[in-house]
Amino acid sequence: MPICYHCGTENSELFSCSKCGQSYCRFHKDPIDHECNIVIESLNFTSQQDSQITPPYTAPTQVLSHSVAQSSMVDGVIRGTSDGTYTWYRQEQAVPENAFDPDSGISFKGIFLAHKSELTHFLIAGIIIYAIGIISFYSSIGPTYLWTLFILATFYVTAFLFHELGHRQVAVHFKLQTKFRLLTYGLLMTLVSLGRFALPGAVVVLGLDKISRKTGLCKAAGPFVNLVYGTLLFLISFIIPKTLYPLNYIFCIGAYLNFMLGSFNMIPFGILDGQNIWKWKKKVYFGLIGSLVPLLIITMVIMNTSISLNLYLP
Repeated sequence: MPICYHCGTENSELFSCSKCGQSYCRFHKDPIDHECNIVIESLNFTSQQDSQITPPYTAPTQVLSHSVAQSSMVDGVIRGTSDGTYTWYRQEQAVPENAFDPDSGISFKGIFLAHKSELTHFLIAGIIIYAIGIISFYSSIGPTYLWTLFILATFYVTAFLFHELGHRQVAVHFKLQTKFRLLTYGLLMTLVSLGRFALPGAVVVLGLDKISRKTGLCKAAGPFVNLVYGTLLFLISFIIPKTLYPLNYIFCIGAYLNFMLGSFNMIPFGILDGQNIWKWKKKVYFGLIGSLVPLLIITMVIMNTSISLNLYLP
């Protein structure tokens, strides 16, 4: 049965693309849905290799699981799939240099202001998250401690941005093309939910295999950053003198925000980090979830019981 060149699934009805000449299922028939420019770049790369005269070579035998062979590989090339946090593309050899450059000719589906600078995307996302933090915490803070509102909003936005920077910096470590990008769908969901679902943007990484050590480490970096950042804030909350209350208590809330974000992203479902970490290495998954969830519960108990009075009040 014919196979979609993008996702590798068998389909009785395929559609031919006039630009790259390959056949696709109904989900990937449009050029932007199968990254047509990257396909053309990949085909040119392959044809250049084939035209070179090379000595005889026997490739080593590779053993692939049945599911991988069927769903992710076609003619030995790993195909890309997408999720909300990362956009998975083909092997690194198929990704053109400077793919994020406005002159690269690459179209990014679902990305708002696709070719604006990464700093612009970070600033817009940061302003949105900060505004949501101000609005969310305003009703629970009295006029006496209004100054704490801005500190809480800062902890809220840094928990989100540091999480994304964790993904980004690990990808940079592996010399992958990566940028933080605003997501059109995420911005709409943030607006429609009035901030209850806050995902204005995320890191986009080019050149990752679907499940690999690179993928697993890139995914684990976000929750790990929240774990470290939250733990530091939690420890600082006990170091700050009680005479400075409620500053010490505000640091506890900042720790809670990080543990909550990290724990939520460890859910092994859908677009969340946990799904790919679980598939990659379960020891890493249990290590992260086993650290984040207990700390989340501890900070929740402190915040919602009289324990906070004994710990933080002078």
